[in-house]
Amino acid sequence: MATTPAAPPAAPPDDGVLRTNDGVPLKTTLARVNRRQKLVAVALVLPLLGFILVTFLAPIGMMLFRAVDNPVLQEQIPRTVALLDAEWDGASVPDEAVFATLAEEMIQQYEVREIAKVGTRLNYEQGGLRSLITKTARTIARRGEPPWRETFIAIDERWADPQTWGIIQQAAPRYTLSFFLAALDLRYDWQGDIVEQPEREQIYVFMFGRTLWISGLVTGLCLLLGFPVAYLLATLPMRQSNILMILVLLPFWTSLLVRTTSWIVLLQTEGVINDVLVWVGLVSDEGRIQMIYNQLGTIIAMTHILLPFMVLPIYSVMRTISPSHMRAARSLGATPARAFREVYVPQTMPGVGAGSILVFILSVGYYITPALVGGRTGQLISNFIAYHMQKSLNWGLAAALGTLLLVGVLLLYWLYNRLIGVEKMKFG
Repeated sequence: MATTPAAPPAAPPDDGVLRTNDGVPLKTTLARVNRRQKLVAVALVLPLLGFILVTFLAPIGMMLFRAVDNPVLQEQIPRTVALLDAEWDGASVPDEAVFATLAEEMIQQYEVREIAKVGTRLNYEQGGLRSLITKTARTIARRGEPPWRETFIAIDERWADPQTWGIIQQAAPRYTLSFFLAALDLRYDWQGDIVEQPEREQIYVFMFGRTLWISGLVTGLCLLLGFPVAYLLATLPMRQSNILMILVLLPFWTSLLVRTTSWIVLLQTEGVINDVLVWVGLVSDEGRIQMIYNQLGTIIAMTHILLPFMVLPIYSVMRTISPSHMRAARSLGATPARAFREVYVPQTMPGVGAGSILVFILSVGYYITPALVGGRTGQLISNFIAYHMQKSLNWGLAAALGTLLLVGVLLLYWLYNRLIGVEKMKFG
C-alpha cells in the first residue's frame, strides 16, 4: 500500500519580522533569555541581600525604633496613666481615684519585682524619682491602707507636688521624642514645654562637637602624613615600593588592641618617648610630658591606626597618573613645584576625597582607642553610647545618640556629593 508523504513544514509568515528556526519572533526569544538571566542573577544575589538585611538594615531599623519607643509606663501602670490623661487638670494634686489606682498597680508590680522599671524610666526625666517610686511601693505593699492620698503624701511630700504627676504624665506616651531631646541637652518640663537641661547635665552637644573636632583633626593629620607616603609608593622603583608597602600594611597584621596598648607603653609618663626626651635633655625628669589618658593620646593613637586607610586610596589613584603629564608641564615652562601643584595634585583629588571621607567616618564612630587611651578629655560620643548600652541601660538615649551620629554621617556624605561628587571617589 502506498504511503502518503508528510506535508512540508509551514513557511514562516512573510511579515518582515526576524524569527528563529522554530518560527518564534527573535525579539520574544531574546526577552525570554534576558528574563531567565535576570532571575539567575537575583537568585545569586539573594543570599547577600539577606545577609545585609539581617546584619545591617535590621539593626539600624531597631536602633531607630528604640530611639522613640517608650513602653514602660504604658505596660506597668496603664490605668494610672489613662486616669491622669482623662481626669487630671495638670495644676493640682490628683484626686483619690488616681492615688488608689496607682497604689493598686504599684503593689502588683512590687510583688512581681517590676516596679524598679517605672522608677528607672522616671529617673531619666528627673533625678531622685527612682528612689521615690521604690520607697513608696515598698511601704504601701507592706503596710499601706486607704485613704491613699494621705498615705502617699505621708510617705513623701513630693506626691503633693503637681510637678511629680506632670513628669509621670509626660513620660507616659508609648512613643516619645524625649530621648532625642536628651541627646541634644534638652528635655520636656512637667508642663510639656521643651527646655534646656540644667547646665551641669549639658554634655552631649559638647561631646558631638569634640567628636567632630577630633575626627577632623585626625583626618587632616592622616592626609598630611599619608600623601607623601602614597607619592613615594607610586614613584619609587618597584623593589623599594614593595618594601614601603609592607610597612604601610604592617598595622593591618597586628591586633587593634595590641596597637592601642603599645601606644600606652610609648606615651605614658614613664614610657619610652618620655625617657628618650629626658635622655637627650629636651625635658627634665620632673617635667615629663603627659601624653596619655588625654585628648593628645587619642589623636596620636587614632592617627597611627587610621593612616593606612588614607594612604591606600591615594596611592591607588597616583598609580594611574602618567609621568608624561609632569614632563609635559615642565616642557611648557612650569617649575617643578608649579607642575606638581597645578597638574599632579588635582588628579589625586578622587583618592584624597575617598581617603578623607573614609578616615573621617571611621573616626566619628571610634570606640576602643578613646576608651583605652583617651582618659576624661579624650572620650568621644561613641564611648557615651556604649556607657548607656552597657551600664546605665538607657537604651533609648543610646539609640537616639546613635541615630544622630548616623544622620551626621549621612549629611556629610550628602555634602561631599554636592561639593565634589561621589562618582569621582576612587578606592582603587
